[in-house]
Amino acid sequence: MEKQTAIKDFTKIIVAKFKPEKVILFGSHAWGKPNKDSDIDLFVVKNTKSTSKLSEKIDSALWGRTVPIDLIVYTPDLVKRSIEGGNFFIRDIIKKGKVLYEKTNRSR
Repeated sequence: MEKQTAIKDFTKIIVAKFKPEKVILFGSHAWGKPNKDSDIDLFVVKNTKSTSKLSEKIDSALWGRTVPIDLIVYTPDLVKRSIEGGNFFIRDIIKKGKVLYEKTNRSR
């Protein structure tokens, strides 16, 4: 599977099954020059009681993939606290990453 296609497919599955607030591509595919061995780095933001359990569920939903993936799941509150606490890694993902999906709030 070509990696750009895989990124789109993975994002569609995550959005359809898990309804996240945001999915962000980071790492070499977002801000560098990926090579044939580069994995796909995805940062998923979702309100959940357990980010580790959600990460496992997403990983299972993407089972059978032939492209390596590195998945990080944070709640919106954890993102905020991490940035406020000086976590430069999370800050860079939020500021420099490529937003693949963002939930829109439509109030009428």
